[in-house]
Amino acid sequence: MIKNHFILIGLLIGVLHGKIWSQEGIQSSRISNTLSYGSLSEAHLDSLYIYSKVDSIMAFAIKKSAFPGAQLLVAKNGKIVFHEAYGHHTYRKITPVGLRDLYDIASVTKITAALPALMKMVDEGKLQLDAPFSTYWKPWRNRKDKKHLTLREILSHQAGLEPYIVFLNKAMKKGRFKRKYIREQPKPGFKRQAFKNIFVSNRFKKKVYRSISNSPVATDKKYKYSGLSFLLYPELIQQLTGKAFETYLQESFYQPLGTSTLGFNPWEKKHLNAVVPTEKDTFFRKELTQGWVHDENAALLGGVSGNAGLFATAEDLATLMQLYLQNGVYNNKRYFSEEIVKEFTKVQYSENGNRRGLGFDKPLLNNSKLPLEKAYPAPEASPESYGHAGFTGTFVWADPKNQSVFIFLSNRVYPSRTHRNLYNLHIRTALQQVFYKAESDNTE
Repeated sequence: MIKNHFILIGLLIGVLHGKIWSQEGIQSSRISNTLSYGSLSEAHLDSLYIYSKVDSIMAFAIKKSAFPGAQLLVAKNGKIVFHEAYGHHTYRKITPVGLRDLYDIASVTKITAALPALMKMVDEGKLQLDAPFSTYWKPWRNRKDKKHLTLREILSHQAGLEPYIVFLNKAMKKGRFKRKYIREQPKPGFKRQAFKNIFVSNRFKKKVYRSISNSPVATDKKYKYSGLSFLLYPELIQQLTGKAFETYLQESFYQPLGTSTLGFNPWEKKHLNAVVPTEKDTFFRKELTQGWVHDENAALLGGVSGNAGLFATAEDLATLMQLYLQNGVYNNKRYFSEEIVKEFTKVQYSENGNRRGLGFDKPLLNNSKLPLEKAYPAPEASPESYGHAGFTGTFVWADPKNQSVFIFLSNRVYPSRTHRNLYNLHIRTALQQVFYKAESDNTE
């Protein structure tokens, strides 16, 4: 476990000089509605209680192999009041977790890449939530079971789409790559790179789209989580904006927000940040995955997708979540209207027992009445709160009621995705509960 004395450094620099230090240099924090550094006491949180509880939970989790290392960032009222790193990149304990490490955030990509683009498109009138999605995605116009599905139904997982399709099965046969889809060297028609020596046919993306179009749709309208549509959004965004998905995200959000680490395929960029490894892949890549997206579907699309593929630091994720928390405004720049943020972050189909917002995850509908081991997220999280979890062991959450942002990053899939003690031991909800309890204990 590593103590970084981050709070003390943040206070000395942030309070005395109005500045914060990052690897990119000195950045001003005295601008309205931007994240800056503060202290737990300033946020009326019991620091002794928090550190003793968090340290204990993290030590227990590492001992139980829930993950080899992790970091936790909490912001309150626009100030980062807690940011600590624990453990190592792997169980070999060679590289300690650093506060500026890059993580594969898996499905958190959905609300940090695909969703902000979609929100902006809806805000600008280029997409309508209640129009058939086939209005914009032409391949669905001739699909009887899909042509009437709306974007609202799809984003809230109310459309009945299949949860997942393993596209790796379509690129392999009997444990070997199909030559018509995969080559070991770049060749004409094989420009999309999935890993060091894995190059995917340019035509494979169309096969992905066709498979999604041909996939079955449940006839009963009830909550059924599906990530399939998020594989389509990058192409849709490009059609609507005339810009490549990643270019659009960088120009519209990441660059103006100053979130310089948010991006896809860090292996091809010159990052100063250490990239935390994910899984020792014994089937697809045949080695440790580090700097390349863990999700196989996103990998086969060249690492750029709406379902997974984004890498980020905790600080940059906190900035983006703070943008949502401030109803679409950051650093005096408006990115979405307040109405759009509130619409996307509210429960859409509660009458059907569906807790989801539009793209955003929400607390279980009876969450406040549940014990910790059954709750999601912490029972104390307000019904107005929202966020998302990632398969690799990541979790981000914002709560408008107490103006908090909670960022948890780990690589629980190291060395194998079969490691599930992060879930079995309820680590993320336990950590999140610490900060709610520290606040309530302070205000009694």
